[in-house]
Amino acid sequence: MNDKYQTRKGIRLKEYDYSQAGYYYITVCVKEMQQKLGSVVGAATCCPYVELTEIGRVAETSITKIPQVHSAATVDKYVIMPNHLHMILVIGNGGGRQVAAPTVQTIIAGMKRAVSLECGLPIWQKSFHDRIIRDEVEYENAWKYIDENPLKWVDDKYDRT
Repeated sequence: MNDKYQTRKGIRLKEYDYSQAGYYYITVCVKEMQQKLGSVVGAATCCPYVELTEIGRVAETSITKIPQVHSAATVDKYVIMPNHLHMILVIGNGGGRQVAAPTVQTIIAGMKRAVSLECGLPIWQKSFHDRIIRDEVEYENAWKYIDENPLKWVDDKYDRT
């Protein structure tokens, strides 16, 4: 075996079926953490928000189309930040129809591919981070984190100066 090529560490839970019905907290980062998706504005107000770039708008369109592409999936909540995005992805039963559920990996790979193709350049880091939301408390924490992420971005920026 050649030690020159290291094997990537698997970041998914072994033996977990990522196509089973459930809630998933997803984070996808821009390659090299470049701020290509937008900028946080409104820091002087109580409610900063992200003003999306053209690439950010393409990403938003791709996120909102997930249920059209995968009828067994919905996005409950998302935020697009300057260099990453978060979402709560729900894989269900396809509205009662017998639909083969896609895996989380299939859904996110498709979203990332659609954005990169539309923009004409690779945007994303390899892979993504996911967390299986196991109960209502974790769901509420993920929802709150998504809501507060633009404010945290502003606070972090001021902490760095």
